[in-house]
Amino acid sequence: MSHPAALSSPPPWQRDPLALRRLTLALTLLVLMWPLLVLCEFRPWELLEPRSLRATGRFLVQFLTPRLDGEFLLMVAGDTWRTVAMASAGLALAWIIAIPMALLGTARLSVSALTGRMAAWPAALRFVVRGVLVILRSVPELVWALMLVRVIGLGPGSGVLAIALTYGGMLGKVYAEILESADGAPTRALLRNGAGRLQAFFFGTLPGCADELVSYTVYRWECAIRTSVVLGFVGAGGLGQQLDNANKMLAGNEVITLLLVFVALVAAADRVSAWLRPSRRGQEEGGRDRPAPRWGLWVLLTALTVMFVASFVSLPMHWGEWLSWQAFRQMGAFLAEFFPPQLSPDFLSRVGQGALETLAMSALGSLLAAIAGLALALVASRSSGPLRIGARMVLNALRSVPELVWASLLLISAGLGPMPGTLALALHTTGVLGRLMAEALENAPAANALALRWAGASRWQVFLFATLPQAAPQLLSYSLYRWENNIRAATVLGVVGAGGLGQMLTVHLGLFQMRETGTVVLAMLLLVMVVDACSYAARRQLNR
Repeated sequence: MSHPAALSSPPPWQRDPLALRRLTLALTLLVLMWPLLVLCEFRPWELLEPRSLRATGRFLVQFLTPRLDGEFLLMVAGDTWRTVAMASAGLALAWIIAIPMALLGTARLSVSALTGRMAAWPAALRFVVRGVLVILRSVPELVWALMLVRVIGLGPGSGVLAIALTYGGMLGKVYAEILESADGAPTRALLRNGAGRLQAFFFGTLPGCADELVSYTVYRWECAIRTSVVLGFVGAGGLGQQLDNANKMLAGNEVITLLLVFVALVAAADRVSAWLRPSRRGQEEGGRDRPAPRWGLWVLLTALTVMFVASFVSLPMHWGEWLSWQAFRQMGAFLAEFFPPQLSPDFLSRVGQGALETLAMSALGSLLAAIAGLALALVASRSSGPLRIGARMVLNALRSVPELVWASLLLISAGLGPMPGTLALALHTTGVLGRLMAEALENAPAANALALRWAGASRWQVFLFATLPQAAPQLLSYSLYRWENNIRAATVLGVVGAGGLGQMLTVHLGLFQMRETGTVVLAMLLLVMVVDACSYAARRQLNR
């Protein structure tokens, strides 16, 4: 029989020692949100005004009748292939940038590092290589494309090179980190016995981390397909350019057809990516791995290789002209126009305002997405039947459409300014965070939750006092990581008129004011690097 004192004692979920801390945190978030709301001109009630509702209604009515005639579908099929080809060719060129830089930037492959301290010249080279990788990945693909279009003209060439530059920086950084984290004993043994860097890499380092390298590369190919659609908005061709044209003409029937094709394309790329990633292949219930059929994998790899070759063959890429001495001179003259950057106090003040607007868009969009993503993750992870399936379908649809596409659609009802950009970031990031949060909640240890359930707690009490505290560090880490991504996305949303530094970049580049453009690009670089550093430091504290 239970002791009377135990019966009168309140259950543990009513004795919450962190209640004051949670209340303080909630109030702090509300105080911080106010300046973000002001900077983002966040007035969602304006979407319900009669004028906005009429414009949105006329556009959405056409969504009910997608354009499906043969001529249009044939054009869409050609643009779909160009989108995939642009992503594949760009990623192939990114490998050419990333692999040598990853090998040069990896201290584990340095012979001089065997003594415990790397020599001065290799250390300086490694520092320079890592700096180049930071610059490449800090400039968003759309910014590279905007500048490359001025040099090589409209077409898929600028999109391919833009993906190659940004993804070269991303792949190079991650490849180097994967190589550094691998077991170093085989590599050191080979280097001590006279093997060269390449021999040590192929026979010492690569066998232990090949699966992880393949997994990340395939994931980046999936992301490159999304990126290639966005690049179409600045004249790189493919589905993005058709979507931009249809949106400007308010042709809702064409927009919905293109969106459906794009969602299907991203879903197909996601399935191929899931099949190829070693860490996810053949997962069964219960967490056991069942190797995928080898013949099927090799057939898929062969088909992808053929597709990569066909991408270079089918795209109008004028390599002879681009690699000529005259082309390099034109590129040098173009880059020289950015210097010296415009540093007048008045212009720097406007750039600072644009940077604050961009920062506010990314922060508020990420915060709204974290709240909405957690709500959908609860349904997707703790419900069953049609409700669970519906929540996961919503999350898939939200994250399949890039932020720039959401922004271009929202401009119809919200008008120009940072608010449609903030909403676009929130919608796309809700899909991404919702999926990640659902997985984190499902993977949370069940012991504490079962203990509270046996003590008579309700489902909400179990979630608030058992599941959420255990998953909170992972949820916060995901949110901070997405904020890093959103600061890059926010810098380019202004291309379609969504405010911030992106809108300043588009205006000054369109007016050929290159010194001003150079200052804006430098501000973008600085803002992305600062947010990356802050987010990285915060995530390291969480993971301790």
